Amino acid sequence: MDIGVIHLLNVKTEGNMFQVVSDYGLPVCQLCGWDRGSCTPEVAERVVKEAKEANVRICAVWAGVPGPAVWNFTEGPVTLGLVPEQYREERIAALKGWADFAVWIGAPAIITHCGFIPENMTDPEYPKVVEAIREVAEYCESKGIGFWFETGQETPIVLLRTIQRVGTSNLGINLDPANLILYGKGNPIDALDTIGSYVRNIHVKDGLYPTDGDRLGEEVRAGTGKVNFPAFITKLKEIGFTGEYIIEREISGEEQRKDILQTVSDLKLWYGA
Repeated sequence: MDIGVIHLLNVKTEGNMFQVVSDYGLPVCQLCGWDRGSCTPEVAERVVKEAKEANVRICAVWAGVPGPAVWNFTEGPVTLGLVPEQYREERIAALKGWADFAVWIGAPAIITHCGFIPENMTDPEYPKVVEAIREVAEYCESKGIGFWFETGQETPIVLLRTIQRVGTSNLGINLDPANLILYGKGNPIDALDTIGSYVRNIHVKDGLYPTDGDRLGEEVRAGTGKVNFPAFITKLKEIGFTGEYIIEREISGEEQRKDILQTVSDLKLWYGA
């Protein structure tokens, strides 16, 4: 079982930028980048050097895109991912830049949220979203890396349908079980029946279902929300998942550090259960 953590790419970090990962006692991270200006060979060279010095393996690059991003039900559909047409061209270019960066640092894939992909396959916007995703996926494929969807704004069947329509050989899923709950999109254990064969990474995150039509559910420490982690991990084992368990706790400060350390301990128990 490979346990890691999401780690923000910050070129302003003094000293080794992966020291915090090492301080958790973890050998792997998912490197999250939002600043497109960091997609340079010089930054990549530093990343490779410091990751090696810290003995940290980068299992994927989580690729952020420019423009607004509002994580709710009201503004989310018009701001997130490749769905909003007014941001699409710039975001496709940004994702291609992150693909280049992933190649430079030796990461096997990029990951992103594609947005509120239309549920209705006859929506005239749906083929346009599929084509945008395909353009990025084909670019990644040409570079020898994967393009992985992070679950969140779409139901599992919409994600499966879209993967089938995009049709490239390098598609995968970064399954965030909490996001399925936070967005009210599905049960993560049942979702594995639909999309399990595409799962490459797991985000170890937990949450509560939404109780307001305009707001997402609340994110909470893993093991205290609606994700049944022992059952979820058991199902992952049953379908042959061998990828990384990447802890994500979307708070900051000392409480975040304590929760991550607690989750490392809990994961080992759940995995052995």
